Amino acid sequence: MAPGHEIAHLAHVTLLTPTLEESVRFFTDFLGLEVVGRDGDDVYLHAWDDYVHHSLTLRGHRHAGIARTTLRAFGPEQLERRVAALEAAGRGIGWVDGEPGFGRTYLFTDPDGHEFGVFYDADWYEPSDESRPALKNQAAKYPSGGVPARRLDHVNFLGQVPVDNRDFLADALGAMTTEQIVLNDGTVAAAWTTFGNKSYDLVYTKDNLGLSGRLHHIAFAADSRADILRACDVALDQGVFIETGPHKHAIQQTFFLYVYEPGGNRIELCNAGARLILAPDWKRVDWTELERAKGQAWGLKTIESFHTHGTPTAAELDHEAELAGTDRA
Repeated sequence: MAPGHEIAHLAHVTLLTPTLEESVRFFTDFLGLEVVGRDGDDVYLHAWDDYVHHSLTLRGHRHAGIARTTLRAFGPEQLERRVAALEAAGRGIGWVDGEPGFGRTYLFTDPDGHEFGVFYDADWYEPSDESRPALKNQAAKYPSGGVPARRLDHVNFLGQVPVDNRDFLADALGAMTTEQIVLNDGTVAAAWTTFGNKSYDLVYTKDNLGLSGRLHHIAFAADSRADILRACDVALDQGVFIETGPHKHAIQQTFFLYVYEPGGNRIELCNAGARLILAPDWKRVDWTELERAKGQAWGLKTIESFHTHGTPTAAELDHEAELAGTDRA
């Protein structure tokens, strides 16, 4: 059976941070997430309209970065088929017990070394008396503080060869590429992929430092552009560093704001839900170097740090290599 539509959606991300408590405050006070559990250096947080038990795990660590990206399959049979495909591709690690709220999870890696998990069994978020919504068709009540972020939206990875990761997602997991950047020499510099009708779930951008396994950003969706504009004032009041925005991407037409959380990870707040991919025969959009040189949709050029900052940093990877007694190269 073809793998298309056997992965339901991006479900959860585990983010590393060297400043755990400060990062927890960022995600609760600025983004409006709720702490729903804690186990040692792991803190579980829920975005108010995500149906899963928690959207994000913050893990205390020596450096920032992404530890794992977890996907939910459409059902038990679809899960087993995707696991068989991952094993056939030689990317499998094996089964583990899932985090609180998630059933057994099969771990694997992409060609760039990022760790993933895929699962099906899940406990839905159960609101407390304090978080119970007035509208029964949303997971929790609308938070009174922070932005707030409605749900986990997408992950943008840095990779040595984006096209290898793009093709792996397509072949093993059934992802569809909706848009990409193609350089003059034919190299794919970035690719946006989706598992369903969202315009994108996972993105791969070329790592200009030639490193593997790093993160560009994770993104949370807001209800509207107005929420993102309000987030700028909230960031100013809370001392949150704004890297760029608010503005509109030409690619995918996402209205965005990029900030850094205290651990150093780049976080995007976006309003992307209005644009859906409904056509089963969607024609991939390729953007040229000349088109990209025109900047974002309203004229702002892409800032330099967007091409250089990723987590962990090169210095942190060197330090990790020293601790392990290896050479990262």
